[in-house]
Amino acid sequence: MEGLHRFLATFFDPAMIEAHTLAVLAGVWITLEIGLAVIVAGIGLGLLLACLRTYGRRFFNFFIVCFADIFRALPPLVLILILYFGLPSAGILLSGPMVLFLVLSLTLAAFAEEIFWAGFSAIDKGQWEAGIATGLGFTGTLFHVALPQALRLATPPLVNRVLAITKMTALGSVIGVEEVLSAATTAQSFSGSATPLSLAAIAYLIIFLPVVFLARFLETRQRWGRA
Repeated sequence: MEGLHRFLATFFDPAMIEAHTLAVLAGVWITLEIGLAVIVAGIGLGLLLACLRTYGRRFFNFFIVCFADIFRALPPLVLILILYFGLPSAGILLSGPMVLFLVLSLTLAAFAEEIFWAGFSAIDKGQWEAGIATGLGFTGTLFHVALPQALRLATPPLVNRVLAITKMTALGSVIGVEEVLSAATTAQSFSGSATPLSLAAIAYLIIFLPVVFLARFLETRQRWGRA
């Protein structure tokens, strides 16, 4: 019992919870704002690039593939540090939240583009030919025949990727973005207690656990749909 008491006093100190909950909640709002902006921009750009890639223009496809490969290969933390500390030497000043948004949005767009492209590639060639033959044209077939199917196929892996990348908002702590982890570590350094870190862990569970359940539901639903 004494060990349990020490554990609770270290990680769930009531006085520390009361003192630092508001600061962690402020970080939660920043995390949600950046996370939602990253999701909208990243998925939107990824879908746009995947749609452009279906037209088969080699010049554009070369740059799309290069973009996707580069941003999937580079660690987001490296890009964050380069943009935040390197761009000012070139006269370009970006705030911490803007750097975090740009890096995570482009990273998500790279993964989303490949996921959507895989969805388009899985559609039978005959459906494209049938749509074009009925007078829809390539663009009409893309939006009315191929896109709905690609979205359905891409949703489960895309939700998992969104979850993985939006959790990277915690990387903002290295450049002073006052998101959840940054707020918690600041409170921990001033208080000398691990309780603010426990509050951060609880906050992340509240934010991301519903997304985990959604991803599991979509994966299960797709498996049953194929059965």
